Amino acid sequence: MSGTDSSFPIDVKGKFKRGLKLDPTNPKLTEDQKSSLTSNIQLLRDAIVLFTATGAARGVSGHTGGAFDTVPEVNILLSLFETSDNYVPILFDEAGHRVATQYLVSALEGHIPFEHLLHYREANSKLPGHPELGLTPGVKFSSGRLGHVWPWVNGIALANKDKIVFMLGSDGSQQEGDDAEAARLAVAQNLNVKLIIDDNDVTIAGHPSEYLKGYDIAKTLAGHGLKVVTVDGENIDSLWKGFVEIIAHKGPAAIICKRKMAPGVVGIEGSTHGHDVIPVKAAIQYLTSRGYPESLSAGILNNIKPYALPYLFIGSTKENAATRVQFGESVVKVLDGLSKEEAAKKVMVIDSDLEGSTGLKVIHQKHPEVFVPSGIMERGNFSAAAGFGFDKDKFGVFSTFGAFLEMIVSELTMARLNFCNVLCHFSHSGVDEMADNTCHFGINHFFADNGLLDTQSFLYWPADAAQMDAIVKRVFFEKGVRFIFSTRSKIPYILKEDGSRLFGDDYEFIPGKDETIVEGKAGYVVAFGDMLYRSWDAVLRVRQEGLDVGLINKPTLNLVDEQTIRKIGASPFVLVVESLNQKTGLGTRFGTWLLERQLTPKYGYMGTNKEGCGGLTEQIPHQGLDPQSIIVKIRQLAS
Repeated sequence: MSGTDSSFPIDVKGKFKRGLKLDPTNPKLTEDQKSSLTSNIQLLRDAIVLFTATGAARGVSGHTGGAFDTVPEVNILLSLFETSDNYVPILFDEAGHRVATQYLVSALEGHIPFEHLLHYREANSKLPGHPELGLTPGVKFSSGRLGHVWPWVNGIALANKDKIVFMLGSDGSQQEGDDAEAARLAVAQNLNVKLIIDDNDVTIAGHPSEYLKGYDIAKTLAGHGLKVVTVDGENIDSLWKGFVEIIAHKGPAAIICKRKMAPGVVGIEGSTHGHDVIPVKAAIQYLTSRGYPESLSAGILNNIKPYALPYLFIGSTKENAATRVQFGESVVKVLDGLSKEEAAKKVMVIDSDLEGSTGLKVIHQKHPEVFVPSGIMERGNFSAAAGFGFDKDKFGVFSTFGAFLEMIVSELTMARLNFCNVLCHFSHSGVDEMADNTCHFGINHFFADNGLLDTQSFLYWPADAAQMDAIVKRVFFEKGVRFIFSTRSKIPYILKEDGSRLFGDDYEFIPGKDETIVEGKAGYVVAFGDMLYRSWDAVLRVRQEGLDVGLINKPTLNLVDEQTIRKIGASPFVLVVESLNQKTGLGTRFGTWLLERQLTPKYGYMGTNKEGCGGLTEQIPHQGLDPQSIIVKIRQLAS
């Protein structure tokens, strides 16, 4: 058998040495202990390389490096948990991308078969890119996003004062402000929390030692009052001595494990490539160098193919483009109109270790004079951008993932109260192609519009890359706080009924104006962003059947276009289709807007409504937001 039909070719369960007793009062390992630990470490690392590489093969990524790194400390923790009840026996980890560890342990404990690991991050496999409690058998907690676990683990420690609670951390997750607050509480209450920090000097966009000078985890934690021990994470003797020392300490303590990212893996060791998934070729090379026959891994990895959605959309191009990438290109066009000196004086663009993902990389390359590389500190970075824009003639630009908008809501209030000029770009909005799954859904964007009625925020979601260009050009130098959203996925260009591009060279974006794609007598669908081309496909198909349905694009999400709403409100039905949260999105307020104007069409709305299924393009039909589901809803309302 080949591909994912294979049995798991590494005998992890048979070769893993159990019952290893470690004495936390003895800092010296016996030769047998050291041999067993070394054997287990290598075995689990080999397994992680193999099954995370299936994520590369199927195109859903996989984040090999972090999980690979922390195997030595995980093995020590598993041995401690197995032989003593002095600990809360859960591998709490604030780096959710190290989820491969959680799945491997689930298999070791018999909750899932090892063969199931070959379906890593595949849609409906229940093995998404972050651990989710209640979804995956054997997973004991949900990690959420970076910086969210330590404060929560403090609560675990308060509830289990007679036990030690361990938490796996990283130099990336420790950049989040939540962890500073957690450190203060842990010290003040003398909580028995022990941190094991993987300090590999690698995050998504680069090396903290380069972009965040002065950042030293050991000094930071010691400054908060924790006991801190620094060790060579790849030296098992040194690592074990660190464990003995922090276990003996009464109160919060941390081990800083110094190592290169993905040690010993040719091609990704010590590089930002190690943060993500190991390429198939590199995985085969690694496993072959470890003595496994090439056919073992190649037979599996070379026979996995990415899932392709077998659907031909009408009303849009076959060509796709990433609006998140276009955001950066569009900003560059604006900056090209200024001298370098003027740009540096007038504009500041700050990154949160995501420049390659949110479109800022091209700004860094072409306009370094305005660019500030920074760490995983969304709250502080947003406020820095807002502070730069405190001067009425200066403009800050901030960008991160859509899911993290929820983390800066309080800071938004301060920016408004100070009349700051800041343009916010939130990529990875909606749910499309979100293999990291539910915790990374960017679906609560109306939280950004949390000012009072006498203030205004502007929420924009372009329907394709051409409209993104037009929006950035129009709003870049406007005053106040503005938000632009984009998807992780590439999306097509919208076409007019005559086959020309809707947002062509003659298009001009007007904030607050809804755009009629096609008139309809039977009713209207209202959509925006990544749901416009899907809704356009559905509308065109029902129109071919004789149902005269219209389509409205609403690129400004939170302003009422009085002329358009009165037109569509006088029609038989209105259907809002969005990939935002069905509980907090446009659909929840559009009906109110209609009623406030005494407009009473039949009304319906569709949005993201349940936890994710993993995978990529599978997320949209999983939420019932594919064109066929939209057609079903149109027919219901039109009947």
